Amino acid sequence: GKYKEAEELEVQVLEMRTRILGREHPSTLWSMGNLASTYSGLGKWKEAEKLEIQVMRKRIRILGREHPATLLSMGNLAITYSELGKWKEAEELEVQVLKMRTRIHGEDHPDTLQSIANLACI
Repeated sequence: GKYKEAEELEVQVLEMRTRILGREHPSTLWSMGNLASTYSGLGKWKEAEKLEIQVMRKRIRILGREHPATLLSMGNLAITYSELGKWKEAEELEVQVLKMRTRIHGEDHPDTLQSIANLACI
C-alpha cells in the first residue's frame, strides 16, 4: 500500500482530532490506532508500540478491559510485541484477550477464533 502517504495524512488527522476533540476522545484514539497500524506496515515497530500502549491504556481506563475496542487494542499490541521479539509479553497479552473474548462471545465467535489464530502465531 501507500503507507508513507497514509502516514502523513494520519499524522495530520491525529493532530487535528487531538486539538479539537481532546486526547481521550474515541475518534482521537481511533486515529492513534490507525497511525500505529500504518507504522506497523512501514516496519516502524517501536513507534507502533508506543502508540498502541497509549491507546490500550486509555481505552482500559475509559471503556473498561472487556470493551471490544479495548480488546482490539490489546490484540494489536500483542502482535507488535511479537514482531519486536517480545514473545513473553505478546503471549501474556494475547492470552488475556482470548480469555475475555471466550467469556464474552463464546468459543465459536469470529473474534475469539482470531485470538486463537493470533496466539498460534506468537
